[in-house]
Amino acid sequence: MKYRKFGRTGWMVSEMGYGMWGMAGWTGSEETEVNAALDRAIDLGCNFFDTAWAYGNGKSEEILNKTVKRNLGKKLYVATKIPPKNRIWPSKRGFNIADVFPADYIVEYTESSLRNLGVESIDLQQFHVWEDEWATQDEWKSTIEKLTREGKVKAWGISVNRWELDNSLETIKTGLIDSVQVIYNIFDQAPEDNLLPLCREKDIAVIARVPFDEGTLTGTFTKETTFPENDWRSKYFVPENLISSVEHADALKPLIPQDMSMAQMALRFILANPDISTIIPGMRRIKNVEINMGCSDGIGLDVDLLSELKKHRWDRVPTEWSM
Repeated sequence: MKYRKFGRTGWMVSEMGYGMWGMAGWTGSEETEVNAALDRAIDLGCNFFDTAWAYGNGKSEEILNKTVKRNLGKKLYVATKIPPKNRIWPSKRGFNIADVFPADYIVEYTESSLRNLGVESIDLQQFHVWEDEWATQDEWKSTIEKLTREGKVKAWGISVNRWELDNSLETIKTGLIDSVQVIYNIFDQAPEDNLLPLCREKDIAVIARVPFDEGTLTGTFTKETTFPENDWRSKYFVPENLISSVEHADALKPLIPQDMSMAQMALRFILANPDISTIIPGMRRIKNVEINMGCSDGIGLDVDLLSELKKHRWDRVPTEWSM
């Protein structure tokens, strides 16, 4: 496992982190499998774990709590998120921050996450949605500064809405944000335009989420792929999106090196960008943990291949199904 500096915090985090979305509400054998996968990731050098209160109303945080306790003596960086009070993902233009992240609510959910995680201080507390117009508001600023002084949070971050990369730039300039979590992958290269250069200038850590474009960059979907009704992807991969996504993924298949899968190529593409601090793929099985963690070996993609992959940038805009 290779490690990268997490922005101005100075933390050295595994360039392959662990996304814990979906790890909630499970019991019995499923939870046993998840715990084994988490422990295997740690064995392989992973030390950055990203969860959120909204993942099972604290259940995912509790799973991470148990993971940390099983691995005492190892420094694991714990990142979580405060859900929007109005429970609307993503945020929308014109939302009043008093309805989404009022001061007392920020404190309440930080305290809740501290209990769920079983820690005295959260390494990284993030706002699960964000609007850049809130950058001029003072109440959230004084609140996070107070929680930091009290030792309850070490660093703060924001999670950028899907395909709204510039909806964060003014907030970064406040000097109060230590990290930005953003969708970045072979298709979603737009962060390179404005967001990543600003983060580089300000020494802000960047967490790359959705490295497989919700699954299309694994190369396993077809135009006939369906999902269970209770799987959120059944609403995301409407025909308009599924067909186009599969076509874009199929166009990549001739480029995949013989010794790797499309998913491995997708992870290595992200790792080729030094502005990315860590990637947080979601993983439930030991096999996937071992494959993904194995991509952090310092062996980069061929320069010509990277150049070809750059041509597969796919700029999209938020739609009703992408919410």
